[in-house]
Amino acid sequence: QVQLVESGGGLVQPGGSLRLSCAASGSIFSISTMAWYRQAPGEQRELVAAITRGEMTNYADSVKGRFTISRDNAKSTAYLQMNSLKPEDTAVYYCKMSYLSRAYWGQGTQVTVSS
Repeated sequence: QVQLVESGGGLVQPGGSLRLSCAASGSIFSISTMAWYRQAPGEQRELVAAITRGEMTNYADSVKGRFTISRDNAKSTAYLQMNSLKPEDTAVYYCKMSYLSRAYWGQGTQVTVSS
């Protein structure tokens, strides 16, 4: 059974940085695509970044050049390094693991960018 646990969220000032982590249990991490989504109040959940098993990445236009997704298969952990944070990055950030037709979600971690 797969479980995903996010951590690293918090309150940060505009221009600051945070690194989110997503620790996965189970045995399929290394062959799965990992992704980060976010959902702001009153908004739909949106894809922020994704990384395939072959470490190909893609990003939402709004975060390109500021956010970096990575993975450590030995630790079964995915990361999202967020730099130059803006108030509009405020949201609950969710980790998602995808493998074939299966998808698993974490519980989310709150990121608030405010002065």
